[in-house]
Amino acid sequence: MGKADHKISNTFENLSASLAMLRKLEWRVRHAVESVLSGEYKSSFRGKGMEFDQVVRYEYGDDVRDIDWNVTARLGDPYVKRYVEEREVTLLLLFEDRPSLQFGSGERSKREALLELSSLLMLLSAVNGDRVSLIYASPEGYQFTKSASGRGRVMHTAATLLGKPPPNTFGPQEAQVPWKYLLRAAPRHSVFVWLSDFPARGKTEGWNALKKRYQPVGLRIEDPWERELPKNGEQSVFDPVSGQLFNLSGKSSSQRAAHEKWKLERDKDFRELFPVDSDRLTLKAGEDALDAIVRLFHKRTLRYGRS
Repeated sequence: MGKADHKISNTFENLSASLAMLRKLEWRVRHAVESVLSGEYKSSFRGKGMEFDQVVRYEYGDDVRDIDWNVTARLGDPYVKRYVEEREVTLLLLFEDRPSLQFGSGERSKREALLELSSLLMLLSAVNGDRVSLIYASPEGYQFTKSASGRGRVMHTAATLLGKPPPNTFGPQEAQVPWKYLLRAAPRHSVFVWLSDFPARGKTEGWNALKKRYQPVGLRIEDPWERELPKNGEQSVFDPVSGQLFNLSGKSSSQRAAHEKWKLERDKDFRELFPVDSDRLTLKAGEDALDAIVRLFHKRTLRYGRS
């Protein structure tokens, strides 16, 4: 078998394994939609806006700004326009695949947990009949998957993402996110979901314009050690960002102080990007991703109200 044939064989094997994993996740998603979510997904995200529905006879308390003067003049009685909110949601996902995602102090790396989280979100969208677009960004560049709806197409998009090989830990560390392209990648009022480990990095290019165009949501993955250093003994750990091994000691006051400073800076940057609590979620690698999404939807439902 030649190199090209071997590569094609590996690609199909990865795709098959990804689809098998997605089918297992899909069962959980459908169960959640039918039970615990029960309509909260739609209530969590606003549609594109308001569209005209019908005209009805004016009643006391109606907004006079909604009076349809043409119909009123023709019929001789005041009539007002009624509007309904467009409920179709377009989800624009940005998966930021940085080498730092490959760190994991437990059974799962941050990358594995974030891939599952993004897959669950896409499957939820497919079950609810919404459209999904995906931008995969890594240090090697970016790839855009156009808006798709329907189970088959969304499953393929999710499976392709799951099959992406991780970036080289010894190469460039920052993903090449096409911020200017993002501004025209989806219709206005789409839900923009940014999936990353969100390091402290200062201002993001064009962020104010993105917030005005889309409904931004930040889904952050973190390792338990990023929240709190282990307290017992020393650990030899590999840092995928620096590519070095070093000893980590939870008993070292200097290390704990440096870690606390780093953590506060990272949290501050994340809150500045997503100031509203219901627009952001932090998931620890190893936690149940679907439970975390349900908690986020509960928050957003309280914010926007049920449909």
